[in-house]
Amino acid sequence: MAVPMRKQMEDYVLALQAKIVAGLEAVDPNCPHNFLQDSWVREQGGVGKSCVFSVPHGNDYDSVLEKAGVNVSIIHGKLPPAAVAQMSANHSALPTAPPSGLPFFVAGLSLVIHPRNPHAPTTHANYRYFEVTDPEDPEKILAWWFGGGSDLTPYYLYEEDAEHFHQTIKDVCAGDKGAENLYPAFKKWCDEYFYIPHRQEARGVGGIFFDDLKEGVHAKIPNDDPAKRSHTPEALFELVKGLGDAFLPSYIPILQKRTLIPYTPFQRRWQLMRRGRYVEFNLVVDRGTKFGLMAPGARIESILMTLPETVRWEYMTDMGGEGTEEGKLMAVVAGKPREWVK
Repeated sequence: MAVPMRKQMEDYVLALQAKIVAGLEAVDPNCPHNFLQDSWVREQGGVGKSCVFSVPHGNDYDSVLEKAGVNVSIIHGKLPPAAVAQMSANHSALPTAPPSGLPFFVAGLSLVIHPRNPHAPTTHANYRYFEVTDPEDPEKILAWWFGGGSDLTPYYLYEEDAEHFHQTIKDVCAGDKGAENLYPAFKKWCDEYFYIPHRQEARGVGGIFFDDLKEGVHAKIPNDDPAKRSHTPEALFELVKGLGDAFLPSYIPILQKRTLIPYTPFQRRWQLMRRGRYVEFNLVVDRGTKFGLMAPGARIESILMTLPETVRWEYMTDMGGEGTEEGKLMAVVAGKPREWVK
């Protein structure tokens, strides 16, 4: 008997979480503080495990990470009509919700890593499987899809880091038969999504992003693209697993290299300024944060884990001017999206 996709995804994200946490802890083996592992039960249905790194207040250990979280949520329940209506704009397969709501299930991993060193970039990744079932027949799946992606948010521009990050992801897409051209579509989607309209800036140097990826075609993939083919749930799951497994190879070499570079108080100040942009995106723009806050029984600690521990906003800041190292980053995030790999 075939294993349901929800069970396959549940097992995968839990295994991936353990692998990523171990990989991050190995970067700083002398750190006296490992990830806090917090298993929880959702009253409305489901479970989760949050693995969060944060150096205790007053501790003077100069850790590689300043704030990080690798969270898994495996939850189910009823989506209220208001939540369904909001989601329908991005998920065409969703049926109209009855007054009682629509039964849903989601299993996913979400992570955000905020290193201490300003030369080391912040990174984010998220991979999830979502399905909605018939209120009268729990075995009947009305809609399902995969979503996710990963992106890089540097404070100082090292072009070789952006190239390595993008190449690692592109190699996974190229390895999926028939999906060789998914990387350009997913990369463009990422550039469009991780954008702060009120600042007219990209959040970082991009990566990939996809949502509502299901059997059949997707509007974000051009009609003449060979990747516009019918994907079974199993084929898409293999792609998602490949991308999830690529996270450590895409990011750890960058973290290990940049965390060794000495930095100044000025560079730290710039890092905290740019972190403010990260907060603005997550609270004002990000759909995942909005969905989490709207869902019944929202676990605020897990949802807001993505926010950095320390940030800064300056009125009319004089940082980031043309001709400076900080200005090199601004020229990228405030300009036309770059193509980092061929």
